[in-house]
Amino acid sequence: MKITNARVIVCSPGRNFVTLKLETDEGLTGIGDATLNGRELSVAAYLTEHVIPCLIGRDAHQIEDIWQYLYKGAYWRRGPVTMTAIAAVDTALWDIKAKAAGLPLYQLLGGKSRTGVMVYGHANGSDIEHTVDEVLRYADAGYKAIRAQSGVPGLEKVYGVGKGTLFYEPADADLPSEHDWSTEKYLRHTPKLFERIREKLGFEHHLLHDVHHRLTPIEAGRLGKSLEPFNLFWMEDATPAENQDAFRLIRQHTTTPLAVGEIFNSIWDCKELIENQLIDYVRATVVHAGGITHLRRIADLASLYQVRTGCHGATDLSPVCMGAALHFDLWVPNFGIQEYMRHTEETDAVFPHAYTFDQGMLYPGDVPGHGVEIDEALAAKYPYKRAYLPVNRLQHDGTLWNW
Repeated sequence: MKITNARVIVCSPGRNFVTLKLETDEGLTGIGDATLNGRELSVAAYLTEHVIPCLIGRDAHQIEDIWQYLYKGAYWRRGPVTMTAIAAVDTALWDIKAKAAGLPLYQLLGGKSRTGVMVYGHANGSDIEHTVDEVLRYADAGYKAIRAQSGVPGLEKVYGVGKGTLFYEPADADLPSEHDWSTEKYLRHTPKLFERIREKLGFEHHLLHDVHHRLTPIEAGRLGKSLEPFNLFWMEDATPAENQDAFRLIRQHTTTPLAVGEIFNSIWDCKELIENQLIDYVRATVVHAGGITHLRRIADLASLYQVRTGCHGATDLSPVCMGAALHFDLWVPNFGIQEYMRHTEETDAVFPHAYTFDQGMLYPGDVPGHGVEIDEALAAKYPYKRAYLPVNRLQHDGTLWNW
């Protein structure tokens, strides 16, 4: 089965998405997500100028060989642009292979390991009481796991707290907006948030929190220690992970479970974290970690050390990635949880999909492939709009900080 055509579709139904569509001589098509938030056109150009010419005429069934060709053949390995482009090709090829077999994708991966996929939603508020109200609203909607983020007194804007409730898009401006940051104010405030949530919610639901890379290892250890009485499911992205050994210091000071990896591009980004059991959940995802083929390798390594998956699933991943991730989640033996940030109605219309939500669980559906398509005519009505992620500066002196 030969690849006869490939094209990149860029659209913005509420936010920007990049989608790769492959066509074959047997009439089957497959699509893959190629979205890289704030750098979308770099991946679109990489695919159009460098990858697609190498795909035409290749056997669509040879997924592993094509993956190796795109990875090793580039010489300049890894990195977010390259690995996102490879992921788009890989996802589209798995979609085609499953359609050719007439099976949902999870069956080709090895079948179900569970009945459904537990997901967590995003509850955020301008202050503690507002956040508590949102957490309770998510609990009433059936979520078993809820991420809580709150505004911090004295800070104008804080990651995870948007204008709306169900929908939050951080890429908010034509040029990067600048937010202020104070570690001291955040560390004083956050334990009070979770103390109040547990007072109102009790301990029957899982609670999660995203630090978003903004603490040093010792500060993260201090926060994790202070959150131990509230039994968090995880503390996410506590410190930047370029130095994987930094998590060793956090581990020495807290038993709060640690999760990291939404910006990881390959197994090398998390190898030491996993082998030294410095994390409990690896958050690498289909679109940014080389597709299903490479994410399986990461999960297999993690399983040797009792590390579970917790794939990133914010709105900067299109429904194409969510569909593929759910098939991966349904199969992967060492599954932990799946992030689920709802897309807008406009996005869902452009990307009709088979997956469904019910009582805190997502189900990928049983249609052949990964179960997500793209309405190209509708997508064309939403042209690309340049949008950047914000940056952080320390409140007291303006030093650029981790956002």
